[in-house]
This record gives sequence, C-alpha cells and structure tokens, in this order.
Amino acid sequence: MDLDEGTRIQEWFAAVVDAFRGEPDVGLPGDGKGFGSSGLRVRGKIFAMLSSHQQFVVKLPAERVNALVASGDGERYDPGHGRLMKEWVALKPSSKIAWLLLAREAVAWVGGARGSPKQPETPRQ
Repeated sequence: MDLDEGTRIQEWFAAVVDAFRGEPDVGLPGDGKGFGSSGLRVRGKIFAMLSSHQQFVVKLPAERVNALVASGDGERYDPGHGRLMKEWVALKPSSKIAWLLLAREAVAWVGGARGSPKQPETPRQ
C-alpha cells in the first residue's frame, strides 16, 4: 500500500466516523492500541473498524459476509491469529461498495436489529 492509498483509506474511515458522531448508543474510536481500538461501537460492541493493516472491517451476519466474499468485494477477516472470523468481513480496496452503507448495516446488526434488510450496494463516493 502506498502513502496516497493509506491517506485515502484514513480519510474514508474518518468520514464514516463523522457520520456516526452524536448518534445515540454509538461510541467513537479511542486512542488505545490493540484489537478494536480504532473501532466504532454500539452499546459497547464493535461494529466497524480500521484494522492495523488499513482494512475497513465490519461485523455482519455470516450470510452477508459469505455474499461479500463470493462477490469479490471482501474477504473474511483474520485478526492475526490465523482464524478467520465468520461474522467479520474486510472490504477489499477494489470494492465499490460505500463504506457508510456497510457501517449502517453493521450498526443495525450489532445493535440488535438482527434480521434487518440488506442495504443496497452502491458505489462509495
């Protein structure tokens, strides 16, 4: 990943964070280190984050993760211990899916709206 791509990824994630600023029950990323330190949380549970490898990662139902992997837009997330997580997907940089739409889908899923309808896949801006 080159510097420009890293900066672009940081800017995209900052835009997602800004979109959730002030929303009830949503916590913004902290200054800590380790798993989830850069994560957005709903009622204390992480629903979206930027990984240490600069990947946009969201928690979604396993079926939705499978669909994103099958479409080529994402890959199952590995937090570094070699075990792929079935409800976490790392969006590929080549994906055209809007990060904010996936983050909204994730906050609904993690926040308790299990079984909420799938969000449309629209290009990120």
